[in-house]
Amino acid sequence: MHPRLGALAALRLTDPEAKVAATRAACASLGPQPLDLRPLRTAGDDAAVPGRPERPLRVSATAVEKRSPFTPEGRAALIHSICHIEFNAINLALDAAWRFDGMPEDFYRDWLRVADEEAQHFTLLHEHLQAMGHRYGDFTGHDGLWAMCEKTKDDIVARMALVPRTLEARGLDATPLIQAKLRRVNTPDALAACAILDIILRDEIGHVAIGNRWYRWLCERDGFDPVAHYRVLYRRHEAPRLRAPFNLEARALAGFTEEELGALAQP
Repeated sequence: MHPRLGALAALRLTDPEAKVAATRAACASLGPQPLDLRPLRTAGDDAAVPGRPERPLRVSATAVEKRSPFTPEGRAALIHSICHIEFNAINLALDAAWRFDGMPEDFYRDWLRVADEEAQHFTLLHEHLQAMGHRYGDFTGHDGLWAMCEKTKDDIVARMALVPRTLEARGLDATPLIQAKLRRVNTPDALAACAILDIILRDEIGHVAIGNRWYRWLCERDGFDPVAHYRVLYRRHEAPRLRAPFNLEARALAGFTEEELGALAQP
């Protein structure tokens, strides 16, 4: 099976563990041989995309449980919310690898590798959640990440601008704040969660960098100024407002330019 079709097959799966296994298999199938770059899309092939389990119940972002991390149940809800983000991130990366014909080989390799790392993140968090006496699906989750995926399904430039470089980059800002709260809790499970978040933050810098790389490549191909066109796309697709504090160090490592960092407060 072509690795991109493997990505589609994994994307359609609803069982989280099966999706993780299929995602990792699709990435492993890449090998050193060149990819066949002929178009793969067919009419109606986005049926059943994405596959998601019945639970967690999907609600608005404001309706997701917000509980104190200073209680075991509150920490479980927090870990669940991050686990839900990583499950969606698997789908986002698989969708990028499958949906867009006509890109260079490295584009597909990059996004399949991202999907593989997101699957690893989900597994780490889910195992930790189970050690706390819960499972993925025990709490609610919101649909913000996939909603932007839907909005940008017909515009690869917007997809690169607004999913990895905007929504996923928010994780670079949020992770240190979450870790600071967990360190104040200072229980074994909280400190173990911090260690997992260290891994996720390290990898997510690379994922956002991949989004930056391909956004700039597409802007150059299509004759757009990256900063000016980002503002057009941000407004056109009603992306969530960017809010301080920003993790400027992590964003710089992920490839944001000084001009882009300076423009964060003025999207």
